[in-house]
Amino acid sequence: MTDWFSDWADRYDAGLGERSAPETIARTVDVLADLADGGAALELGIGTGRIALPLAARGVPVQGIDLSEPMVAQLRAKRGGDAVAVTIGDFATTRVDGAFRIVYLVYNTINNLTTQDAQVACFENAAAHLEPGGCFVVEVGVPDLQRLPPGERYVPFAVQDDYVGVDEYDVVQQGLISHHQSTGRRLSMPFRYVWPSELDLMARIAGLTLRERWEDWTRAPFTATSRAHVSVWTK
Repeated sequence: MTDWFSDWADRYDAGLGERSAPETIARTVDVLADLADGGAALELGIGTGRIALPLAARGVPVQGIDLSEPMVAQLRAKRGGDAVAVTIGDFATTRVDGAFRIVYLVYNTINNLTTQDAQVACFENAAAHLEPGGCFVVEVGVPDLQRLPPGERYVPFAVQDDYVGVDEYDVVQQGLISHHQSTGRRLSMPFRYVWPSELDLMARIAGLTLRERWEDWTRAPFTATSRAHVSVWTK
């Protein structure tokens, strides 16, 4: 696994758009705190602590795993950042001590694992950290293939004055490259997109069972036109 975020760590939060809005963060934290139900949480790909820090402020003990030391440095610089234990490593395979009520991945982080084997390993790693009855929670987009014009493979996902983001799909390899152009910086990052049904099979391999699936953190129903989902599997 490659750390693609080092050069963007200092401006990662600024590029999140509505995902950094207080109401969006509050909705996410509300759901995670409810699922934690007084237990501890482990975030895979904790990054700058956008979700982990407010979740910890709610009284949920939070630990994290992340490959990028510059991203974790951003977390450490924030208020309360020194109270969250973070282990540097590949979140698909890195183990930490303890058992957790919830393990979670947000904002398409599962797609950072660019092979099916690595994604399966992530589910197995999450299951190994869970208490019996605990939950693995994944927030991820539904692949945009049905919105691709015939013969095209590019889908823009952000157009701002100082930033443009475009996803380039590779249907044969079930992959995409996310292109980011900001002032003075350009980054092309590989991902592996994944379907909800495929995630359910990965969960079953890891000994987990689907409990709930919503369109977003408001717990709206997941439908055929949903562009993302929040899925909850139990051990």
